[in-house]
Amino acid sequence: MSGSPKRSAASGPVHGLLPADTTEDVRKRGSVVSRQIAILPVGSYEQHGAHLPLATDTLVACAVAREIADAYPVHLLPPVTISCSHEHAAWPGTVSISSVTLHAVVRDIADSLRRSGVDTLVLVNGHGGNYVLGNVVQEASARGERMALFPAVEDWEAALERAGVATSLLTDMHAGEIETSILLHAHPELLRPGYENADFVADDRRHLLTLGMSAYTDSGVIGRPSLGSAEKGKELLAAFADSFGAYFTLLTGEAPHGLSGGAPGRIPGGGPGAPGGDASVTE
Repeated sequence: MSGSPKRSAASGPVHGLLPADTTEDVRKRGSVVSRQIAILPVGSYEQHGAHLPLATDTLVACAVAREIADAYPVHLLPPVTISCSHEHAAWPGTVSISSVTLHAVVRDIADSLRRSGVDTLVLVNGHGGNYVLGNVVQEASARGERMALFPAVEDWEAALERAGVATSLLTDMHAGEIETSILLHAHPELLRPGYENADFVADDRRHLLTLGMSAYTDSGVIGRPSLGSAEKGKELLAAFADSFGAYFTLLTGEAPHGLSGGAPGRIPGGGPGAPGGDASVTE
């Protein structure tokens, strides 16, 4: 990422989960790019076992989005903090909205951005249950609008390999090695004791949508949080920032200074890893 433009207080600081841009920050950033891109973190508010907070998916989405905003000239938006967590309803504290509502919220945000001159929106999804986001992107693309969903499965796989994550994407479904690692790096003060002994594996989850999470785990954990580390979390986020370069090139037709990307208009790698494909495999 060396040589790429870095976010600074002058171009718009971040305070907690919220960007602290002024309207002038947005104006100045928009004046140096040919196409303006907004980044919308989409999280959830749902149980993550006894060691991670209900806001974990929002915290993860925001950490990924901040990493992107630190490396690329994009507008960072505040997160959507409640989404589609119906499979976690058996646990206290979980709150959901319908997929129809989430679809409408994202579309309204995209419409508002376009009216203010920002014609491209990237959804950084932190919750695997937000299946509807793929449909939002598909429909927007069919209307000729610019929208993408990040990260794709291939981005996750590349990040896991770079970070040395030992657990597979299938096994590390919820509150496991991945999410624990990212929070150990980004928000260590929010972890509760006990993740070292909270491992639980349930790879066959074919009836998850019908029965919910409670049919597969008593603790709410599916994965191996004991393997989490702050160093893995740091490397995961760095890998996502690197992966975003291909999306930036695809959406703008140009590579940011100091970065290489695929040819404009060509989907790097092809297949479901392209913007609009499946994203956020963790719950």
